[in-house]
Amino acid sequence: MSFLRDSGGFMSSRESADFYDAEMLTVWWETKPEIIKKLLPPPLKPLDTPIAYAFVAHYPKTNFGVTYNEGALFLTCEFEGVEGGYCLAMPVTNDIAMAGGREVFGFPKKIANIYFKREKRDAEGWVERLGTRFFEFKAKLNGRPNSSEFIQLYLERTGGSTDPEMPFISYNYKHFPSPDGQYYDYNPRLVKQETVLSPSEIKLGSAEITLRSSNSDPWGEVEIVKTLAAVYLKGNNSMLRGSVVAEMEPKKFEPYSFLKWDIEI
Repeated sequence: MSFLRDSGGFMSSRESADFYDAEMLTVWWETKPEIIKKLLPPPLKPLDTPIAYAFVAHYPKTNFGVTYNEGALFLTCEFEGVEGGYCLAMPVTNDIAMAGGREVFGFPKKIANIYFKREKRDAEGWVERLGTRFFEFKAKLNGRPNSSEFIQLYLERTGGSTDPEMPFISYNYKHFPSPDGQYYDYNPRLVKQETVLSPSEIKLGSAEITLRSSNSDPWGEVEIVKTLAAVYLKGNNSMLRGSVVAEMEPKKFEPYSFLKWDIEI
């Protein structure tokens, strides 16, 4: 074993980062259009319906040797006609998972305490950092979403309930501060990345959600206008390689650059 290794890189030896028997519960809600418009960096564009979603997941086995829990907060959006989710936050419980997601794809990951439990039709979970529990949910997996409109929305986003694979597109801006304190090492890069979910179990239901804010994790800013549903998935996921699809000038990007850092204002 040595600090020096003969390797092509973190992702060079595998086509995807794979998660086995993963459990994930996602809560969907409608927010205000002005919130999504404010928080989405260009050239991402809002969809007609202002929808946000958050999840808590447990990954008991991966092909990169890490077991951990994860949470995330997304805004629905589109880029050049391709719908996806812009990630505002992605707390995790493992440092390797944090570094890999941040450095390879630009996911705004931070270390947090994350709880997730499912027993038959009941599920609950929360995410907490620095004394603030900023995401908390309780779900009833009874096949009855909070909003009857959600079923059609879900079918459109997943390509149909009988499809064995469900692709989801994530959009992140990848950037690193320069050592001289003048903006970044390179122009911030918009990364498009696809994750393919292959669930063996899907349960829909209703949820109660609580969002709170701290200076470092202002999840409460994504206001809940109407809760739509909870979706529980269990199965295998494959996180595919990403690609850079756009860049932004450093000065214009600066207001969007604080997702990964705890900066008191």
